Amino acid sequence: MASVSFEKVEKAYGTTKVIHGVGFDIHDVEFMVLMGPSGCGKSTLPRMLAGLEEIDGGAIAIDGKVVDDTESKTSVQAARLSRISFE
Repeated sequence: MASVSFEKVEKAYGTTKVIHGVGFDIHDVEFMVLMGPSGCGKSTLPRMLAGLEEIDGGAIAIDGKVVDDTESKTSVQAARLSRISFE
């Protein structure tokens, strides 16, 4: 497995900000659950990790390597998708 870091991640659709500077770490062998009301961004965060949504600010890193830049997206997208479960 790998560690994952969200560092001040932001996302907006047009002028509507939906993710406001979220930051947290998921360490190797930890299990993470996102819970919250409808529309709070719990589906958007894993979609950004998987490379399915662009981020507007901050960074996402796997094992310390930033993976939300254009160069990294294609090389790690399959590995990221294999570790994500959408409910």
